[in-house]
Amino acid sequence: MALPTCDPKANPVKSFIAGGFGGICSVLTGYPLDTIKVRLQTMPLPVAGQPPKYKGIIDCAVKTFSHEGVRGFYKGISAPLIGVTPIYAVDFAVYAAGKRLFQSDEHVKLTYSQIFIAGAGAGVCSALVTVPSDRIKVLLQTQPVTGPVMYNGLIDTALKLYRQGGIRSLFKGTCACVLRDSPTGVYFVIYEALQDLARRHSKTGSITPTSTIFAGGMAGIAFWSLAVPFDVLKSRLQSAPEGTYQHGIRSVFKELMAKEGPKALYRGVLPILIRAFPSTAAVFIGVELANDLLTF
Repeated sequence: MALPTCDPKANPVKSFIAGGFGGICSVLTGYPLDTIKVRLQTMPLPVAGQPPKYKGIIDCAVKTFSHEGVRGFYKGISAPLIGVTPIYAVDFAVYAAGKRLFQSDEHVKLTYSQIFIAGAGAGVCSALVTVPSDRIKVLLQTQPVTGPVMYNGLIDTALKLYRQGGIRSLFKGTCACVLRDSPTGVYFVIYEALQDLARRHSKTGSITPTSTIFAGGMAGIAFWSLAVPFDVLKSRLQSAPEGTYQHGIRSVFKELMAKEGPKALYRGVLPILIRAFPSTAAVFIGVELANDLLTF
């Protein structure tokens, strides 16, 4: 997994394939914690005198396992698995295209400002691809265990959403998703900076799987530390019945502040940050591996 000290000219097609593979690695690694995160973010306020539905990450995990078994942690995984290839593929392809705009030849070393701009553009574009699969995933993760089943998998959920509100229903939460993914520029800057540091301290001037795991994991933690409040708002909006929030994310934010206060913006932060390191490390391990195997 060796990289030269100068950036090779970015290849969007190669990055498209590598990004898709990296995304699949990420979903398989981090999905159980994603389910816990969404359930903590979307649980209703307890009735006065009653305990909350989940007391925290451990309680949520125990209740999920006891009521639903291991499969409960993977509810809705088909949506991100099917959607993740284009999402991460677009993310890394747009990032490569953005880098390419700044590269006049193979030996141009990009500045971190240029990396940030390319990464920010990638985040916005990938967010637009993310919305439908995120919407379906959240609904499948949060539907009640008891009572009639409202959604039976990916296709059934997509069809019911389309019948209820057309394309707009599938893309509910687009603004929130774009805001959540806006720190992607930071994500790529942290990764590239830590890999540059690893190269400088390497005898061969190359990165290693260890440095990729560390750089990818830390990039994920940095990204999610900034993105959590928007992710909470997105999950609340996407899991709500049609017509609940007339003004989208603004209505969610107003209600959240009035009823629960600022601390609610960080509900589910622990499983997010625990998941961030391994799942993002898996993305970059997958991307670097694919880049090594792809020879064009």
